[in-house]
Amino acid sequence: MKIEPIAFFHSPFTSKFGIPRQSGIVSELRGTIRFSPAFAHAEALRGLEHYDYLWLIWGFSENVDAVKHATVRPPLLGGNERMGVWATRSPFRPNNLGLSSVRIAAIDLKTPSIEVLGADLMDGTPIYDIKPYLPYVDSHPEARGGFTDEHEWKQLRVDMPAALRALLSEADATALEKTLALDPRPHYHEDDGRQYGMPFRGLDVVFVVTDGVLRVLRWVTSPSPTGCSTDICASRG
Repeated sequence: MKIEPIAFFHSPFTSKFGIPRQSGIVSELRGTIRFSPAFAHAEALRGLEHYDYLWLIWGFSENVDAVKHATVRPPLLGGNERMGVWATRSPFRPNNLGLSSVRIAAIDLKTPSIEVLGADLMDGTPIYDIKPYLPYVDSHPEARGGFTDEHEWKQLRVDMPAALRALLSEADATALEKTLALDPRPHYHEDDGRQYGMPFRGLDVVFVVTDGVLRVLRWVTSPSPTGCSTDICASRG
């Protein structure tokens, strides 16, 4: 089977570093689905205004050449315990396909495009299909969640300067703060005092974590499409 992108995602994140590890965790995070010319038909969106959520089937475009294994190390388990890849949502999958549920914020029939909330996709991610979320079949609140039932993300307290907030919209500032609170660091790097840089809305946000507090040290304009300034590239992984 040959598939091609029907659209590409536009996100504040120009690198996979820092992206929320599941969709919906940062509900304020805005992104836009922009259709490829061959699929940019307003009539294809007819009726979508009657739904609140979408399923996105998309590609892990940054992991195409990565080595894939039968077991992976989920960050929620500290990055030290291995689980079967089918029992996780690891991005390192044989067919490099991701699945995310996002909330519809706005539909533009002229472009056409769809603005959504809560996506866990980086900028430029190819989208292969879109399906409406149906509560009567897609929602199973009584279902077991495997190891996620026994572990929860440890939230950090975030110290984000007012000057940085002033550069962003209120929604973006909230989304950035909630993303940082999730601790973007690789979980095998929990060494207090190390500096990390995370691209967001054209900025490299440099931070350090000490005693459960994430403190933003500085922010600079991203010098390249990857959003990685020279003094912090080494910390990306």
